[in-house]
Parts: sequence; C-alpha cells; structure tokens
Amino acid sequence: MKILMFGRGVIATIYGWALERAGHEVEFHVRPGRAAAYGETVELDLLDARRRLRGERVREAWPVRYRESLEPGHDFDLIVLSVQHYAFAEAAAFLGPRAGRATVLVFNNLWVEPLTAAEPFPAGQVAWGFPGAGGGFGDDGVLRGSLLPMVFLGTLGAPPTGREQAVREVFRGAGFRYREQPDFRGWLFLHFAQNAGLHTQSLRAGSLGALAGSPGAVREALLAIRELLPLVEARGVDLGRHRGDVLPFRLPARLTAPLVSWLIGHFAPMRLSLGSHANPEELRAVGRDTLAEARRLGVAVPRLEAAEPYFSHAAESAMGQVHEPGSRAGRSTDN
Repeated sequence: MKILMFGRGVIATIYGWALERAGHEVEFHVRPGRAAAYGETVELDLLDARRRLRGERVREAWPVRYRESLEPGHDFDLIVLSVQHYAFAEAAAFLGPRAGRATVLVFNNLWVEPLTAAEPFPAGQVAWGFPGAGGGFGDDGVLRGSLLPMVFLGTLGAPPTGREQAVREVFRGAGFRYREQPDFRGWLFLHFAQNAGLHTQSLRAGSLGALAGSPGAVREALLAIRELLPLVEARGVDLGRHRGDVLPFRLPARLTAPLVSWLIGHFAPMRLSLGSHANPEELRAVGRDTLAEARRLGVAVPRLEAAEPYFSHAAESAMGQVHEPGSRAGRSTDN
C-alpha cells in the first residue's frame, strides 16, 4: 500500500517507520522548505514493544522520502493525519480537497465533534483511530520514544466500512493489535478528559515523566479525572459504554495511585514515552480547552480550576523546557 504521513512529527514518524518495515511505501508531506531542513534521514532511538513487553531497542538513521506538494490526482491509498488537536482544523482544511481517492485515517486527539472535524474530507473516506506510541524530538534531533503493541480503532456507531477494514488489516499486518471502539466519539472525549486530569499534575511536576516517583501527584491526577467524568457525560457520552476505561478512576485513588506511579517508573516503554515528551504547549492546550468547555456547560471541576495557572504560556519556564517556535524539541506532531 502507498501511504502518506501528513507531517513529520512524532506519531507520523514512529508509525511511518513501522509501516514501511511492514512492506508499505511511505512518504511524508511537509511544509515547503522543510525537506531540506530535516535532511535525508531521521535519527531514531525507540523501544518497540510489539513483540516483547519490555520492548526491543531500535537505534538507526532511517532514510525517509518527503514531498512538499500534494495534488488531488495523487495515487496514495492511505493518508495518516496526526497533529496537535488545536492544529487539526487547519490541517483538515488543507488536506480535504487534496485527499483524492485515499482513505484518510484521523489518528488524532480531538475535543471537537468528530463529524464536524471530518467535514473537509470526502464523504465515506474517513477512518478513525488513535495511536499507542509517544515520545519527542530532543535538541539533538533524535526522536526518542516508544511503540506499544496496541492501537485504538473505531467507528461512530456503524459497522466498519470496507475502507475501515482495510486500515485494520494494515495495522494487523504490521504486527499491531487493535482495540475496537464502536463509540469512538465517546472514547475520544473520555481520553481527552483523562489527559486533562493528568496534566493538572504533570505541569505542576515539570514533566510527564516526573509523575513516576510521586504517588501523591498521581492520586491527585486520578481524582481530577474523576471530577471530569460528569463533563464527559454532559457532552452526551454514555459512560456505561466505556465501563472498562472509567473503572480505574472510580476505584479508591489511594489504592490505584501507587500502582500507576510504579508502572510509569518501571514499565520501560511507558517511561521512555512520557519522559521524552517535548511539547509542553500541547499539555497546556488540553487543560485550557477542557476547562473552557466545563465553564461553558456549567460543570464543576475544582482540581482543573486550581491548575489553571499552569495552563498559561507564562508557565512554560516552570517546566524547564523553553523552546523557540519550530525548534526540534518543541515539535511533537508538527507538519
């Protein structure tokens, strides 16, 4: 299959590498001038956990192919779109009229209505998913991160179409397992709220990785997520359809927090993924947008309210990661 990764951010690069290794032809669409700036290879330092729970280390200079233009008559079979949620509308507006006959996999965090987000794309050509990988580009240009064996794929209530089934086969053939989500809208909103609750503490601590040794901070994050569940319900999500995802946040936090903190610190793929994340603005934006929606709907979220100072741009120095716009360390899923 001929696959176009939209952008050369963390998710696009990690999955582009995995899909090319599985025999697919992979290219990256980047902004004009970026190809020369990026160079002919990407330096990778990954833990690939598809076959071993602890992960297999991958260190290589991976040769990549770029294109800086895209005409509607292209011959790509699949386009993978994964950008920061606040950049999605711009990316979709650009890509929609250029999708051609390709299936567009929205592989993205979203807080807006999925059907609204997908309006720029041709009807019937969208598939929905979410990655199980993470990391960041360091100041040295090396992409450090982890590739987990699970991806999340789903629909908005209907059975998977032929295009969506083909996407599932692409991931299965590349050694991934997938979890099917028939209410993908609800799953996306719940996942976004979970991230917001987590970032009430990760921003205080200075990084996602800093939560590893702090069961107290993890406990507060779990309680913040619990407070956000009514907000997800207020957006029309039936949490009864997501019992397994909600259960950890309804259990006593004093019991679950030590386990979660231990997993962050001792499960190597998770530790590397969280510890390498290099885009604090993404974390702040999740908090800001979640808080804005809670206020719009009149849902009380006291822990998120208390964390509001950490969601501002002025809080960046508190994380110890001040980057100029467009710097390598600041690009998590940049196009």
